[in-house]
Amino acid sequence: MFPEYDVIVVGAGHAGCEAAVAAANMGSKVMLATMNMQTIAQMSCNPAMGGVAKGQIVREIDALGGYSGIVTDHTMMQFRMLNRSKGPAMWSPRAQSDRRLFARKWRNMLEEHPNVDFWQEMITGIIVKDGIAKGAYTSMGLEIPAKAVVLTNGTFLNGLIHIGEKQFGGGRAGERASKGITAQLVELGFESGRMKTGTPPRLDGRSINWDILEEQPGDENPSKFSYTDTPQLTKQHPCHITYTSQEVHDVLKTGFDRSPMFNGRIRGLGPRYCPSIEDKIDRFAERDRHQLFVEPEGWDTCEIYVNGFSSSLPEDVQYKALRKIKGFENAKMFRPGYAIEYDFFPPTQLRPSLETRLVKNLFFAGQINGTTGYEEAASQGLMAGINAHLTIKDKDAFVLKRSEAYIGVLIDDLINKGTKEPYRMFTSRAEYRILLRQDNADLRLTPLAQKIGMQGLESRLARVAEKQAEVDTIEKYFRSTSALPEEVNPLLEEKKSSLLKQKVKLHSVLIRPHLDMESIRKFVPSLDQHLQQFDAESIELAAINMKYEGYIRKENEMVEKMNRLEAVKIKEDFDYHQLGSLSAEAREKLSQIKPHTIGQASRISGVSPADISVLLIHLGR
Repeated sequence: MFPEYDVIVVGAGHAGCEAAVAAANMGSKVMLATMNMQTIAQMSCNPAMGGVAKGQIVREIDALGGYSGIVTDHTMMQFRMLNRSKGPAMWSPRAQSDRRLFARKWRNMLEEHPNVDFWQEMITGIIVKDGIAKGAYTSMGLEIPAKAVVLTNGTFLNGLIHIGEKQFGGGRAGERASKGITAQLVELGFESGRMKTGTPPRLDGRSINWDILEEQPGDENPSKFSYTDTPQLTKQHPCHITYTSQEVHDVLKTGFDRSPMFNGRIRGLGPRYCPSIEDKIDRFAERDRHQLFVEPEGWDTCEIYVNGFSSSLPEDVQYKALRKIKGFENAKMFRPGYAIEYDFFPPTQLRPSLETRLVKNLFFAGQINGTTGYEEAASQGLMAGINAHLTIKDKDAFVLKRSEAYIGVLIDDLINKGTKEPYRMFTSRAEYRILLRQDNADLRLTPLAQKIGMQGLESRLARVAEKQAEVDTIEKYFRSTSALPEEVNPLLEEKKSSLLKQKVKLHSVLIRPHLDMESIRKFVPSLDQHLQQFDAESIELAAINMKYEGYIRKENEMVEKMNRLEAVKIKEDFDYHQLGSLSAEAREKLSQIKPHTIGQASRISGVSPADISVLLIHLGR
């Protein structure tokens, strides 16, 4: 019934969609299997993309040829650049999306791709022959043959939904759980675990008193995620802010004895950085209020997402507590919040390509690896799809370094350190974050995507070349053109900076503290006139390069040192137990993870600098 596909992708969430288009754009014939064609790319939790560090990931996905940024730009209702008051390494784009338009746009783009086919049915097992994935079994007993399989099952593997004392099987509200795959993988020798995540109640926006809530508008000049010609956002929908109170907390506490989180019914660990409201009250007992973001689900719906109020308490307790919140006094609930437990597989069982160690040509991506968040899932899907294609073509895996992308940091953390709770990306996880900014993802990654054979990048590469040329020209102008004292002294006086006594290069003015490109342009008409020929993003990138060149230089020096360790290869069959000088923990961890390089070995939890020295000596370094 089915031809042999190059790649089967199981699951059509954010990881699955990116995996499918990545493999397809590399030239593979792809089968995307999902239990429900109507929920492709559904935003199961909050209707937003990006955020701190997550926004950088979306821009990296876009720079590598993925679709998440394009879909977001076509469907967003509001855009904000977070952390503008901090340094550029912290700037993080975030967009509020229309949930229905987002899923529809993703499905349209998938259906327009000639290399992507679809099958609606539960996948219950993987066809494995001689330790190699050869396809998938469906619930109706069909076999879909393929050369590689990518599992992106999200929260559906033996999913269990909790609302108070009620629990029922499901991978998402109103959808059944996926059965069979976990049992087969455990039988094959994989280690599995349980994790938990949750979602807040949805409210009827018509019942909210918007006049007394604090409005949170979008940026005055909204930007975009994609480096392609996506539409510019011209109309924005506001979000709002409100707060819980001690009275709200007291009402919530009345349901703690029926909470599955506190009475032991939930075994899986939940996300540390996105806790439920009951978890916040318990862990931060000294706080008498918590901030809530009141977010619209779409342009043409009154459904509202209460960000910050995730809960698995009984629905009656949720309802009573919500009505004690300012602005929610008459609130009506569309559905209560709930917690969901699901199976995951510790990611230390994966290679850097996201291929499993136990079964060749089988890849895991997304929440099956213990991560949380659309962006983290999508980036893994992209990399798994690329590497599934490269593997069946007998080509080297595409692995991003920690110095090249947040995606590289994410995957490196997962395979070397593992995770016992849902992993979420933060800027603090990246030691080279001044290099990994949201403004330069295209310069960093699009040429790499072109080298591995990603198709359809011609216009992107032309943009990258043009952008780099503009940045170089602007920087050259600043280093060669002087600023006159009479032009910039009024600005320097305003900023309480020492005045000029003679003309100096514009570069030396720009790198002073408290001065920026825009303020200098206002006082130097010739500079403003010169810069009008360049793209705003190129101007900003050039300014960052010049202003932070000292920090950038130091990080590049750190990268060079780490690259020397990455150049020292370790054979996969290396016997660590022969080295008695290694600590017992190092021998155990190194034997389990089998690092490819000394650099990777140095990042494994439990491997000390002394252990690395022993390895270097043994390898003749």
